[in-house]
Amino acid sequence: MFRGHVASWNLRDRHMTETLEALFNHLRHRDGNAKLVVWAHNSHLGDARSTEMGRRGEWNIGQLTRERYGQESVLVGFTTYTGTVTAASDWDSPVERKRVRPALPDSYEALFHSLGISDFLLTITDGSSPVIDIPEPLLERAIGVVYLPETERVSHYFQAKLASQFDSIVHCDVTRPSSRWSSIQNGNQENGKHSPGADQDQRGGPV
Repeated sequence: MFRGHVASWNLRDRHMTETLEALFNHLRHRDGNAKLVVWAHNSHLGDARSTEMGRRGEWNIGQLTRERYGQESVLVGFTTYTGTVTAASDWDSPVERKRVRPALPDSYEALFHSLGISDFLLTITDGSSPVIDIPEPLLERAIGVVYLPETERVSHYFQAKLASQFDSIVHCDVTRPSSRWSSIQNGNQENGKHSPGADQDQRGGPV
């Protein structure tokens, strides 16, 4: 049906965006108005045009939503400096609890860590233009279904311009999987089961 990473990525995010639009139109027709919140990794929600993804010819939900809805859409990203995540070492591999390495210098995660504030919400734009000055481009980390600490620079970092990628950022300096999900996963591991979706990053965003 398609070939190559770019084609498959674009097909998937186009489909997700079309599904979002169909749901929005259905709710608006039924209720007269609608607002939707989409929870996904940063690589899907940040505007691809402001990252290396865009230069490779990839688009994503964030870009397509902005193009369709303009200032009616708000893109929120999540970042972290270190902690633990639930992820796998490869696609279709067992879920693991993995320690996140401290972010690399010259990254947004390291910049936010240097502020000395553990958790905060940063408003970057007023919907049309930046309201604060942020250095750019810098490295940004993306952790998703798979996390490979041993090759982190190559596997999980990319150049980005945060001020045009997101409208706001939620930074959690130390991240961890949600306690409820950890309890479910531990119970399934004791029973020898692999939980559906267990290899999804708990921070939503990269993330």
